[in-house]
Amino acid sequence: MLTTNSDGGSRGNPGPGAIGVIVRNEGTILSKYSGFIGRNVTNNMAEYEALIMALRMAIRHGKKVSCILDSELVVKQLLGEYKVRDKKLLPLFLKVQKLQENFDEIIYKHISREDQFQTMADELVNEELDSNGFKQHWRK
Repeated sequence: MLTTNSDGGSRGNPGPGAIGVIVRNEGTILSKYSGFIGRNVTNNMAEYEALIMALRMAIRHGKKVSCILDSELVVKQLLGEYKVRDKKLLPLFLKVQKLQENFDEIIYKHISREDQFQTMADELVNEELDSNGFKQHWRK
């Protein structure tokens, strides 16, 4: 089974947003992606956009995927535990639903940001925002 780690973030919420994605098979990274997604993006929108990219990338490698995210909200919405109340998130939620049709098996899992691969996805987000001129004035 493939595993994706995806992360999205914005500086300002809403503000400039970016995504980072890692697709892997066990510990072997198959592909990475980072991208700037806009200037008026919420953190939750960015998390969905990152997952959408992760699913698009994963389909090239297999039909079974475990999607790891550090957004508890997105995971719980996809598992049906929370309703999608934000009108800006609904179209993104529906895109994910449509992309799911490409897989035989899909698992969504919330994980802490301290996970090695989740940290890498987060670093991709921050590097993308920095390189687009949205420097973070502080770091952990």
